[in-house]
Amino acid sequence: MRIDIVTDTFAPDVNGVAMTLGRLCDGLRVKGHRVHVIRTGDGGGPGETRAASLPLPGYKEVRVGLPGSFKLRKRWLKRRPDAVYVATESPLGYSAIKAANSLQIPVAAGFHTNFHQYMEQYRLGSLQPAAMAYLKRVHKRADLTMAPSADVVEMLTREGFNKVRLLGRGVDTVLFDPAKRDAALRSSWGARDESPVAIVVGRVAAEKNLAFAMECFRKMRERLPDLRCVVVGDGPLREKLAAEHSFVHFAGMRGGEDLARHYASADILLFPSETETFGNVLLEGMASGLVVVGHDYAAAALHLKQEVNGLKAAKGDRAAYLGECFAALERWRDEAMRLEARATAERLGWDQVVDAFEGHLREASDGRGPMLLTLKEKKSRPKRDFRTIFLSDIHLGTPDAKVLEVIEFLKHTKCDKLVLNGDIIDGWALRRGAKWRKRHSRFIRTVLKKMEKDDTEVIYLRGNHDDILERFLPLAFGKLRFVKEHIHPGVDGKRYLVVHGDGFDSVSTDHKWVAQLGSIGYDFLLGVNRLYNRYRAWRGKEYYSVSKAIKARVKSAVSFVGEYELQLQELARKKGCDGIICGHIHTPEDKQVGEIRYLNSGDWVESLTAIVEHRDGRLELIRHGEFMADLAAEVRPALREVMLPA
Repeated sequence: MRIDIVTDTFAPDVNGVAMTLGRLCDGLRVKGHRVHVIRTGDGGGPGETRAASLPLPGYKEVRVGLPGSFKLRKRWLKRRPDAVYVATESPLGYSAIKAANSLQIPVAAGFHTNFHQYMEQYRLGSLQPAAMAYLKRVHKRADLTMAPSADVVEMLTREGFNKVRLLGRGVDTVLFDPAKRDAALRSSWGARDESPVAIVVGRVAAEKNLAFAMECFRKMRERLPDLRCVVVGDGPLREKLAAEHSFVHFAGMRGGEDLARHYASADILLFPSETETFGNVLLEGMASGLVVVGHDYAAAALHLKQEVNGLKAAKGDRAAYLGECFAALERWRDEAMRLEARATAERLGWDQVVDAFEGHLREASDGRGPMLLTLKEKKSRPKRDFRTIFLSDIHLGTPDAKVLEVIEFLKHTKCDKLVLNGDIIDGWALRRGAKWRKRHSRFIRTVLKKMEKDDTEVIYLRGNHDDILERFLPLAFGKLRFVKEHIHPGVDGKRYLVVHGDGFDSVSTDHKWVAQLGSIGYDFLLGVNRLYNRYRAWRGKEYYSVSKAIKARVKSAVSFVGEYELQLQELARKKGCDGIICGHIHTPEDKQVGEIRYLNSGDWVESLTAIVEHRDGRLELIRHGEFMADLAAEVRPALREVMLPA
């Protein structure tokens, strides 16, 4: 499947979220999925797009993504993803969720950071309720939320978040390995063979509880003066803490093999933070064979067994935590504990996490459009088999043509005959300077492919917007025929007259200049419609058709539709047919009036509808959204059995 990930942090950023996303992307690509990352900050290589951002005050290396709804919608209209994952709740992330909502794209959100809890660390505790309200508003729009630990899942559920799912974390046990212990590095810290080294790894900032870590270091050195203390990381508090605690070595930001050497060259890892949603650092320390000391929540609650593979104290109990730090001084040579920590980490591979992530994305897609399929699965794409499909009013060449949706519909169908009932190409718009897009050519290629691979007969009836065909009719190229009208014989012997229908619109036939002026007005109305619905999407409201509302409220328009239907039914009667199939007025319909059945296939500008004939002869008006949802519901249970993790 095609997955877009939207985030405010990604490699080369050094933090838990960036590392996790990198692992997920790599794992998904190995499984055959196409992953594209929309990110802030430096980078932006293959498979990535940089988004506009601003540095966070006081955190120059952290960039906050700016809203990008319009650009995201433009990208996703051109390359529609099967699912979107929004990793951060910034204005960029919020706008991505709203854009996905407006396009009916399944979207999942990640809860990686307790921003609301950070407020207290920065003396902004009074803003905590507002921060939580914002986070709720963001995540409410997502189809589900992924959280990294059972504690966070429970907290979010308690706060009223819907559909919260656990997505754990893995650790790279090849990178983080006790074998990378470096005697020269230890010597540079002033550590002897008999000297334990206590290390803190992470951002040097208030939310990481570094002031308490310094207090623990100081009291541990009072117990064991030979203890060496190291902090790996950077941040706004580094200079202040370094000036106040000269006995601590501040190593700055480290990454990759260098970071792994720093871990392996230490003996005790202190993880004092009380605001983490998980704590990847703790797993990296365990993989490096350290005696780890953490609080009993998040990663420590999941993976630390007291005095078996590490030490932990109740969250918020400083005295108990300090007591475990003293215990670590007694057990830093405990080989059994260190080996068990390593063994625990070796069971936490990323493959299981990637499988779970894929499963959550599939769950998010339930009832939200097309089935999420891997590239391999798309080669055996499920298809509905019909005898005949009738499409009209696609208006290729206009910005409002829902080309990707009609292509998606055709790729999920097979048929003996495809009837293109007029206004497929909008010649009027093209003459006015409208742009022909690549996706419009893709529709033509899709039709030709059906002719070639499925041996489908294609009948193209001219409409008023593609009336240039009039001078060439009738015309045939193998299984492709261009005609003005067509008699379709049903399985049950009934006959249906197929015409576009503009001949019964007196404005289109007798006053063409008025019709073209009306077309310009309609295009303008659709432009207003686009802007209005962007605003509605931003407000979290569903799509609303301005043009349909006007047609439904203007008495003359309602009267015209009724008169149009009656005239076409009378034409079918005169032709000795049992029904009529038309388009033109963008109003889908299927009704019986006396002996004549009237069917209008609607359009692919707003209605996204088609008429299909089943193998048993039944004619049915179907809508794109319902069709794709039904198809997904039909095939998804079977796939879930073999593809979702246990």
